[in-house]
Amino acid sequence: MSRKMKNKVIHNLRIERIAAEGKCVAHHEGKVVFVQNAAPGDLVDVRINRGKSSFMEGEAIHFHEYSKDRVEPFCGHFGICGGCKWQHIHYDLQMDYKRQQVVDQFTRIGKVPIPEVNPIIGSAQTQYYRNKLDFTFSNSRWLTREEINSGKAFERNALGFHIPKMFDKIIDIEHCYLQSEPSNEVRNNLKEFALNEGLSFYDLRNQVGLLRNLIIRTTSTGESMVIVQFGEDDPEGIEKVMAFLHEKFPSLTSLLYIINLKKNETFHDQVIVTYAGKDYIEEEMEGLKFRIGPKSFYQTNSLQAFELYKVAREYAGLTGEEVVYDLYTGTGTIANFIAKQAKEVIGIEYVEAAIEDAKLNSKINNIHNTRFYAGDMKDILTPAFASKHPKPDVVITDPPRAGMHEDVVKMLLQLAAPVIVYVSCNPATQARDIALLAEKYQVEKIQPVDMFPQTYHVENVVRLRLKP
Repeated sequence: MSRKMKNKVIHNLRIERIAAEGKCVAHHEGKVVFVQNAAPGDLVDVRINRGKSSFMEGEAIHFHEYSKDRVEPFCGHFGICGGCKWQHIHYDLQMDYKRQQVVDQFTRIGKVPIPEVNPIIGSAQTQYYRNKLDFTFSNSRWLTREEINSGKAFERNALGFHIPKMFDKIIDIEHCYLQSEPSNEVRNNLKEFALNEGLSFYDLRNQVGLLRNLIIRTTSTGESMVIVQFGEDDPEGIEKVMAFLHEKFPSLTSLLYIINLKKNETFHDQVIVTYAGKDYIEEEMEGLKFRIGPKSFYQTNSLQAFELYKVAREYAGLTGEEVVYDLYTGTGTIANFIAKQAKEVIGIEYVEAAIEDAKLNSKINNIHNTRFYAGDMKDILTPAFASKHPKPDVVITDPPRAGMHEDVVKMLLQLAAPVIVYVSCNPATQARDIALLAEKYQVEKIQPVDMFPQTYHVENVVRLRLKP
């Protein structure tokens, strides 16, 4: 991008629509302009910060007219936090844009014949819908421009979220609308206690400090788990924090801590200490119980996960006689959810701890027709594996955002199961994979599901039928 173009301001651009990843789209002199911090219908001035031969990117710096489709954001952190970028757009329109995102990805990337995409299944809860949040302690709170220019001294310790693209700057969160109580109460009380006691907040650049990370998990059944991650092995300080939480919040189902001296916050290889209560919480879905430990994966929107899994089960079309392969099974939530309608379910997942959770969830629900295997999908799902197991009548696949490895797609073509149900959190990679599967499969149904209101993310379920 030329220096002449960078920081150039384009005046009076009309925002036309929303494209992939939630960016708004306008046009200027034959080029597409992707604009942040705007809504379709806005008339804005845009400062360009990046450009190529066919497009430019920038941010709205002045609004001449606001879109009639705007709504007032409900969160005081909107526009800074980066977590709920669509709060200014009416929820009905959010759903329309998400459905259109699925249509666009399948049209432009998949390029295969598709039926009409069903209306998106909206979330009954558009606030307080998440069951898990991670907060970071930092001794380098992000300051607003006004605070910096004031010349005043401000409290620099913070407990909140990372500012987008700034690993060492944390926005201090007063109230988050993503998770129900006791989330805000725990976070705010712990921060106040730490400040009063003079406990050190983590230095993200130098990687020192006692208080490092706070994870809060909740369930629709009212259970809650709090995990505190410490950056120093300080028994006195750790006991002080954990005793405070236990006394202040005696109703917590599970109170845990981790001493993590590594260079990153991941803790799947760390020892987790149970300070009080159980070392797990339980979610319930259609009478089934799912045990969730500190390292367990579970869909972040519990109520909407139920809607998602019902679609997957419906698309599988089970009669009780089918062998189902559940790929990327995680903790076996889908596998156990459909087990009673299947002859046998075989689940495969990369994370070994998740497979142990899957087996445990089958056990506590008296499910006896599931089998689970741990390992890299492309290394497990092979002709040798297929020769030792019943041929699948249905394959359900729910891969990570990157989609399926090409070898996995090839193996699915070899298996040639009559039905594939593809669940995805990324319609772009889903469309790419389905384009490869189109060698033997045709798309029968497409159902978007909104798991994350106020964001551009969309979950999508596709039923594929083996061609005659």
